[in-house]
Amino acid sequence: MNLTPGVLLLLCVSVRSVPIDRNAGGGQEPKQEAQEENMDTGLYYDRYLREVIEVLETDPHFREKLQTANTEDIKNGRLSKELDLVGHHVRTRLDELKRQEVSRLRMLLKAKLDSTNTQSLQMDHTSLLKQFEHLDPHNQNTFEAKDLELLISTATKDLENYDAERHEEFKRYEMLKEHERREYLKSLDQEKREKEEKRLQELKEKHRQHPKVNAPGSVAQLREVWEETDGLDPQEFNPKTFFKLHDTNEDGVLDEQELEALFTKELEKVYNPKNEEDDMMEMEEERLRMREHVMNNVDTNKDRLVSLEEFLKSTEKKEFSNPKEWETLDANPVYTEEELQRFEAELRDKEEELKRKAETLRQEQELLKERGKALEAQRREYQQVTGNGVLPERRAQE
Repeated sequence: MNLTPGVLLLLCVSVRSVPIDRNAGGGQEPKQEAQEENMDTGLYYDRYLREVIEVLETDPHFREKLQTANTEDIKNGRLSKELDLVGHHVRTRLDELKRQEVSRLRMLLKAKLDSTNTQSLQMDHTSLLKQFEHLDPHNQNTFEAKDLELLISTATKDLENYDAERHEEFKRYEMLKEHERREYLKSLDQEKREKEEKRLQELKEKHRQHPKVNAPGSVAQLREVWEETDGLDPQEFNPKTFFKLHDTNEDGVLDEQELEALFTKELEKVYNPKNEEDDMMEMEEERLRMREHVMNNVDTNKDRLVSLEEFLKSTEKKEFSNPKEWETLDANPVYTEEELQRFEAELRDKEEELKRKAETLRQEQELLKERGKALEAQRREYQQVTGNGVLPERRAQE
């Protein structure tokens, strides 16, 4: 996929932005083509989104409009109106993509209905498709301006919620871990429980013993990357040079992946995959927190990217040289005791539901077994009446 400057940027799906080939047609291969294929926005319609973008870029008129449009032009739907001016072959391909997406969603809906034993109900596909907001369910055959507008607005909204969902998943992960810890301790006798509690507390204290973590995005943090990762003299630190060094795909912005890569050195101070006390899931949550912190302070136009201008302006702020001390995850719990109790109640409810379903299945199996026995008894009785299964008429003929 050969994306032009600003396409995923302007479409606000740059959570996993891709390299840019500024010399398209010049015979040069994209720098990180293999990497592009692996990047994913995390959206369930990611493939459809990217294929639509790829097809639109083949139209010279739309490609030109993309290069001159700004974020607001795309968010408010003005760019979508340009769809009426694209070539016929582009519209035909977009129509085909939409039909494929509708077909895929229908299959998902059917599988969902089958799994809930509602396959016997009459399905109104138009009504069911309304739950998928990234396309127009009333027109299932052609790709129109409304489809592009819906695709952009839905992707924007979903990506804005993406980090919040990741935080919630992490909270549930931590609560499950604590629940399992408590249940395990309950299963031990007093002596073993006290010994295990002491061991776990020692691991927790060991995890907290680490070098100071620099505030992400601060001069101390960036200078450390400059020195230890880039191998340059810390006294010659230059923000503009630093930006260009870490804009790895040379598209003029730092995307979220490029930013997160800057925090590896800080995270290595706290987390080591070889240590029992260090949880790599917690490390990724810490990385996310660091990226959000930098974005909140630096990304002034909220396009989920950091431009060179934004980056340089951030170095002029007081927080760049004198930031607040960074508190790692272990400084504050990610959930309250009340939240944990509600979570455990949910687990108990789910466990009870599974038990009820298991009992229902057991009863159904018993019923089938009894019916099988009854049928077998009827078969034997019939064989006795007919003389081992041979009808009287047939024996007379023989």
